[in-house]
Amino acid sequence: MATRVESCIFCKIIDDKAPSEKIYEDEYVTCIKDINPASTHHYLILPKRHIRNAKELKQEDAEIYDKMTSIVDRITEMKGLDAACTLTGFHWPPFNTVHHLHLHVISPTNEINMWQKFMFRPDSFWFVSTEYVRSYLQSRS
Repeated sequence: MATRVESCIFCKIIDDKAPSEKIYEDEYVTCIKDINPASTHHYLILPKRHIRNAKELKQEDAEIYDKMTSIVDRITEMKGLDAACTLTGFHWPPFNTVHHLHLHVISPTNEINMWQKFMFRPDSFWFVSTEYVRSYLQSRS
């Protein structure tokens, strides 16, 4: 499970070799605060195993994908977020700034500025929902 890429900043964060504000961690995922938040609450859920991006998910990654998405409810509860005002999703290649799979959890959506609303526009070519990624993953079986 502990596949890491030495040059990957998220792998370094997972291994406590780079600074971050971790808000949740278990044996499969780490959740950190985004260093460039789009809203008051902006978190990234990272699988501990290095997967380059959502497009590279394979059927054998379904369990880690499910673990990542299940943490959204835990983060929402921990931070007292209103689920109706919370955006989740993945940047879709080639629109990744860090090449390590990460699920964005952003809340409240009404505080996202104009540029970030563009960057995190749901179901665009560059930012896709968890449902989209789930159907993509299932189609790869």
